[in-house]
Amino acid sequence: MRLRSDFWVSAHLRRLGVEGIPAVLRRRGSPEAGAIFVKVDRLDGTADLYGPAPQALFEAEDSGDRRFTALITGGTPLDVEEWLTKEIRFDTDLWVIEIDDRAARHFLDLAE
Repeated sequence: MRLRSDFWVSAHLRRLGVEGIPAVLRRRGSPEAGAIFVKVDRLDGTADLYGPAPQALFEAEDSGDRRFTALITGGTPLDVEEWLTKEIRFDTDLWVIEIDDRAARHFLDLAE
C-alpha cells in the first residue's frame, strides 16, 4: 500500500531539511494520490526534473514505495518550468517540490 501524497511530500521535505538541503513545496496537489514532481536547481544555470516512474518499470517489486524517473537532466530552469506548466494544464492535482542543491541531491528512489 502506498503512502498518501501529502504524507510522502511532508516526510521528504523533512528529510531534505535534516540533510541541510534547501527545499520548498511549490505546488500542493491532491492529498490522497496527486502525482509528485521534483525540480532540482543545481544553482549553476542547469536543472533536473523527476516525475513518477511508469508502473511497468517496477510493478514486480510491489513494495508500495514511490519510484521516480528523470524527465529532464541538465536542462535549463526555463526548460523545467515549461515542462511543468504543460503538465499542470494536463493534471491540476500534481505536487511540485523544488530543491536548490549544487550537488543535485534529491534522495529519490529512481526506477531502473
